[in-house]
Amino acid sequence: MSKTIVYEVNVMFGDCDPAGIVFFPNFLKWMDASSLNFFVQCGVPPWRELVKTSNIIGTPLLEINTKFMRPATYGETLQIHTSVEEWRDKVFVHRHIVKRGDEVLCEGTEVRAFCVRLPDNPERIKAIAVPEDIKMKCS
Repeated sequence: MSKTIVYEVNVMFGDCDPAGIVFFPNFLKWMDASSLNFFVQCGVPPWRELVKTSNIIGTPLLEINTKFMRPATYGETLQIHTSVEEWRDKVFVHRHIVKRGDEVLCEGTEVRAFCVRLPDNPERIKAIAVPEDIKMKCS
């Protein structure tokens, strides 16, 4: 079981459509930010530091699934509860639950992989096995 880290977002007027409802891609942007925040809060160095020590450039997104239940609007504070639902060999599943207090607004999962640049072709990347030290920090 992984830790659950909470990332807070203050919804701004510009995050909303003309009806004053948060435009759906903003939920995905916040989940992406919460994904990185999860690792930093668990004690994993930021990607720009990790690339220097282990060649890991980050965790690119491979798949995303999202379910929207309730709208949000500007002036509200939302909490994104992020955890790792499953560790696989080369990928992991991040689970995000977006709440306004106790009310669930949105749930999403992301499949991501830890990646490095290919030494013979730095423009290409490849997935590597999930590092055990990172898995331990997040559990």
